[in-house]
Amino acid sequence: MQKYSVNQHLIETILAWVNSGEIAIPEIQRPFVWDSSKVRDLMDSLYQGYPIGYVIAWRNPNVKLKDGSLSEGKKVLIDGQQRVTALTAAILGQYVINKNYQRIKIKIAFNPIEERFEVQNPAILKDKVWLHDITDAFSGKISLLKLVRDYLVLNPEIDEDLIENSFSRLISIVKKPIGMIELAPELDIETVTEIFIRINSKGVVLSQADFAMSKIASDTENGGNELRKAIDYFCHLAIAPDFYKQIVDNDKDFAKSDFFQKMSWLKTENEDLYDPSYNDLIRVAFTSQFNRGRLSDLVSLLSGRNFESRSYETEIAEQSFLKLKNGVYNFINETNFKRFLMIVKSAGFISPKLIRSQNALNFAYIVYLKLKELGVNSVSIESYVRKWLVYSILTGRYSGSPESTFDFDIKQISQKPFAEYLKEKEDGELSDAFWNASLPQSLDTSVASSPYFHVFLASQVKANDRGFLSKDVLVGDLISLRGDIHHLFPKDYLSKNGLDRSKYNQIANYVYMQSEVNIKVGNKPPKDYFELIKTQIVDNNKLVSGLSSEQELLDNLKMNCVPAEIMEMSIDDYQDFLTLRRKLMAQKIKEYYNSL
Repeated sequence: MQKYSVNQHLIETILAWVNSGEIAIPEIQRPFVWDSSKVRDLMDSLYQGYPIGYVIAWRNPNVKLKDGSLSEGKKVLIDGQQRVTALTAAILGQYVINKNYQRIKIKIAFNPIEERFEVQNPAILKDKVWLHDITDAFSGKISLLKLVRDYLVLNPEIDEDLIENSFSRLISIVKKPIGMIELAPELDIETVTEIFIRINSKGVVLSQADFAMSKIASDTENGGNELRKAIDYFCHLAIAPDFYKQIVDNDKDFAKSDFFQKMSWLKTENEDLYDPSYNDLIRVAFTSQFNRGRLSDLVSLLSGRNFESRSYETEIAEQSFLKLKNGVYNFINETNFKRFLMIVKSAGFISPKLIRSQNALNFAYIVYLKLKELGVNSVSIESYVRKWLVYSILTGRYSGSPESTFDFDIKQISQKPFAEYLKEKEDGELSDAFWNASLPQSLDTSVASSPYFHVFLASQVKANDRGFLSKDVLVGDLISLRGDIHHLFPKDYLSKNGLDRSKYNQIANYVYMQSEVNIKVGNKPPKDYFELIKTQIVDNNKLVSGLSSEQELLDNLKMNCVPAEIMEMSIDDYQDFLTLRRKLMAQKIKEYYNSL
C-alpha cells in the first residue's frame, strides 16, 4: 500500500489552503516559537531560491455527516508548522501567538538595493531605502508598477531597473514551490509516527500525545482549540502560577471560559509534587473516561471512528469530544487534584525527588478518578490509591512502554471490584519470595534514584522516623529541606581501603543524616565513631549526636534499618553489613506496604 504522496505546491497555494481552513495548523505543544530573525532567514532563503524542506500533512479521514453525506477530511500539518506559520506571518501579515502567548505581528523589511531582509525596527522605519513591511508587496492591493514608482519617489537617485528587478523577485517568492508529503488518511498513528521520525532529520520524536493535541486543536466544530488551550494552560500554570496574569491580559476570550474559572485556583498554588505535562493530562483524562489506554484510540475516536463498522461518523466525534472535555474537567478540578496529592503525601511521597515514574503517578490519579466515578467510599479510595501507587513503583509496572499496561489495567478496573483486582496482582507479584529474596536483591544497587530506595524513604517519612543519629530532626524534614544523603561506612574510608564507586555508593550504605553529624563522623570506620557516640552518652556531652541513652541509640538504628552489629564493624565486615541492611530495609518496606 502506498503510504504517502509527494507533490510540489506553490507557496501561494499552501497559504490559500491555510486561509480557507483546508490545512489546519495545530499549535501543538507550544505556539510559534521561532524568533523573528528565523522568519527573516526563511524569506531570504526563498528569495535566493534555496530549498526550505518538505512539510508533512496527514489527511484526516472523510467523515459521514448526520444526513449521510461525506465531509472531506482536512489536512493537518504534523511537520513544518513553524515554517508555514512564519510564511503566514511575513507574507500575509497574520498575527502569531508567541511563546508568551501574546498576539504579535512579525514584520519583515526589505532593502531592494542590497537585496537584503531584516526584522523591522525603529531605525528601519526612519530609513526610506527600506520597504518597511514586505506584506505590502504581497497584499494584491498594490501593483508592481506602483510599488516601484512609490519607492522611486522617495529614492529618485536609484536605478529604476534595479528596483524593478528586486521587487519582481520579491513578489515571485509566493510562486516558489514547496514540497508536501501527504500521508494517507487510513494510516494508523504508529505508522505516521514512524514515517515522521524517519523523515525528520532533527531527531525530533512526535509523541502520540502530540497527535492527540493536533487532532484536538484542528477540530473547530467541537471547540477543539479551547480544549487544547485548557490542557496547555493548566500544565503551564501548574509550573508557573504567575502565568495566570498573562492569560488574563493576552487571551481575553479564554479568560471568560468555564475552563479558565475551573483552573484559576492554580494562580496561588506552589505545590510541585505533580506537575503534569500535556501528555500526562491527556493520558489521565482519556484513560479514566474512555476505559482505554492507547492514545491512538483517542485520535481515532476524535476523528469519529466507529470501531465496528470501520467508518467515521460525526456523532462519534461529538460524543468523544464531550467525554474528553469531561475528563479534562475532572483532572483540573481543584478538589480532585488536591485530594489526590494529599493521598500521595500521606503515603510518604512528600517530594517530587521521591517519585521518578510520572506514569505511576498518572495511573494512581486514574485510579482515584475512576473509583470516585464508580462511587467507592472515600476511605477505601485513599487506601487503594496509596497501595496501587506503591505496588506499581515496586514492580516497575509502568516503566518502559506503559500504553498496553494502562489499557489492560483500566479494562480490569472497570469490570471487577478494585479490591479483587489488587489482590490478584499482590498474590502474583508481591509474594513472600518477592519480599524475602527479590526485593533485597533489587536493593543491591548504587543508583541513588532507585525506585526501591525511594519507597524505603517514603516508608520512613510515613513512620515519622528521625534522621540517622538525630534526636529530633525527621527524615521527612531532611528530604523537604534539601538535606543530604550520607554514607554509613564513610565513602573516604571505603575508598582508602580500595573499594570503587559502585561498591561504596551502595544504597544499603545510604542514610539521611544531618550534615553536622556527618562532619563529626568524618572518615572513621563505624566501630570508631560508634565508640565516640557511646562515650558521649556515658559522659552526657552530646559532641556527635543529640541521643542521650543507649536505648535511644538502638531505637534510632532500628528506624533507619541499620543493623546493631554495625557498632563493632570495620572494612572486613562491609559486605555482611550490606546484606543485613538490605534485609532490614526490605522488611520495613513490606510492613509499610501492608499498613497503607
